[in-house]
Amino acid sequence: MVIALLRTVVLYLVIIVGIRLLGKRQIGELEPSELVLALIIADLAAVPMQDLGIPLLAGIVPILTLLCLTTLISVLNLRSVRFRALLCGRPSIVVADGVIVERELRRNRLTLDELAEELRLKGCADLSTIRYAILETNGQLSVLLRTEDQPPTARQLGRKPEDPGLPLPVIDDGRVIDRNLSARGLSREWLRRRLAEHEVRDPRDVFLLTVDELGGVYFLKKEGGS
Repeated sequence: MVIALLRTVVLYLVIIVGIRLLGKRQIGELEPSELVLALIIADLAAVPMQDLGIPLLAGIVPILTLLCLTTLISVLNLRSVRFRALLCGRPSIVVADGVIVERELRRNRLTLDELAEELRLKGCADLSTIRYAILETNGQLSVLLRTEDQPPTARQLGRKPEDPGLPLPVIDDGRVIDRNLSARGLSREWLRRRLAEHEVRDPRDVFLLTVDELGGVYFLKKEGGS
């Protein structure tokens, strides 16, 4: 039992390291080669986890080999545009100037219903407002609206709003993060006064409190807090 537990832990750690080599991606953003790698690794790890008669190295060596191969492919992807296009494919324009490109739909095996669903998820119900809809190599759909249908920016309106920058959490689920408090040039006394404004005495009653670069505060009390 202990041996099975240790084998499982070792293989789990090996897989975690391998997945981290893929970078911070969601499953839906994996390239085809990366998705195949993840599936094969899961299959290779499952067998030695269940069968104690199989040497642990029989699972680790193929996994490490695949990880090395993936690293090599990543380097080739960075250095060769042709290799990247061959392995990952190219983006496909499925809507151009409000007109659906049928041949690209057929080539990517994308139905009209699937296209309409993706466009609705992007908030685009009217094809006439779309300049381009591009099916990316990771399967995601990018939508570029016509200029006249895009929301106006502050620059176009002649305004220069202040940029609040990145809000830093000062209290996260009741825990005070002192390094973020110091990064904003604030003190525990400032925090105490701010909590008093919301009739809170104990930081443990606060679910989230953030401070942006302009001093703007977002406060959220815990449900059922005193």
